[in-house]
Amino acid sequence: MFRKLLNMNNWFLFFASIMLIGASTVLMKLLEPETFPSLFDSFWWVMTTVTTVGYGDFYPVSVAGRIYAIFLYFFGIGLIGVVIGKLVESLSFFRLLKEEGKMQYLGVNHIVMIGWSGKVQHAIAELLDSDNRIEIVLIASLEKTPVNTERVHYIKGEPADEEVLQKANVKKCRSIIIFVDETIKEPKLADAKSLMAATAISKYAGDLHITVEVLEEKHIELFRHVSVDEFVVSDETISHLAVQAALSAGASKLFSQMLSRSVGDDVCQIPIRPEWKTYRDAFNYLAEQGATLIGDKESLNIASKLDESLPEKGELFVICNDACYEQLVKYKHRS
Repeated sequence: MFRKLLNMNNWFLFFASIMLIGASTVLMKLLEPETFPSLFDSFWWVMTTVTTVGYGDFYPVSVAGRIYAIFLYFFGIGLIGVVIGKLVESLSFFRLLKEEGKMQYLGVNHIVMIGWSGKVQHAIAELLDSDNRIEIVLIASLEKTPVNTERVHYIKGEPADEEVLQKANVKKCRSIIIFVDETIKEPKLADAKSLMAATAISKYAGDLHITVEVLEEKHIELFRHVSVDEFVVSDETISHLAVQAALSAGASKLFSQMLSRSVGDDVCQIPIRPEWKTYRDAFNYLAEQGATLIGDKESLNIASKLDESLPEKGELFVICNDACYEQLVKYKHRS
């Protein structure tokens, strides 16, 4: 009998358990109304019996009640035990699916990262540290998730596959970052793979903010037919930092502070306020709050256009600490 129970459909077992508990509750109330004054008392006894807890505060005293209790001991306890085992097995199965990257992500406003390397690992840590509410979906071709945290959801597969993009819920994400596949040694082939991923994403999801890491700047021209918002030239960026460090002592520390949230103050975006008419108004106000205005989306040369008018809407870049940033963005949330 128990072998057949184990092979039964899970939904049928769950439904049968509910029916058994409900019928037993009503039946014991009818058989012994004095022992079980209310349906809740009867239900309490049935639950403590089938789960083998057995507090002993209620128990049947009539022959009919005890005969039915014996039935519950044999059949009810076995059925509920199988159901609990099935539930535990299902939870373990879903956990395994998540670790292997086979479960669909249903959240929204997340950040999708494509590829896995040491750079991706640092980028994930940086994002998680910068915002305690943000969630990340990682797409890579690994056997199991490389990051064990609830805020990172792993999807196994290639980003050029529409089914993989659907599992990552790309259409409802906040932005996408495509990293270079470091297993491909030839720069042209590595950037070509990134191009293929960007093309598939644009075709599937339409207008999204896409950032692509490329190995060589000349390959950016290949992306002209794809909707890519920003490029990061990996090798040249590292070379520029090394040269600056050699020419100007301490330059690399300054750039690291600007790029990383774990070192010093951070570069942050803040909204433009209506009371700011010129860049000078914004610069003076932000300086009083402890923030340094360094640029807008067009340029970093703020000093040369302090008396120019600000656009009605937009974002400015400032350098400030976390406490100052929280105060500055409160305006954005109120708006």
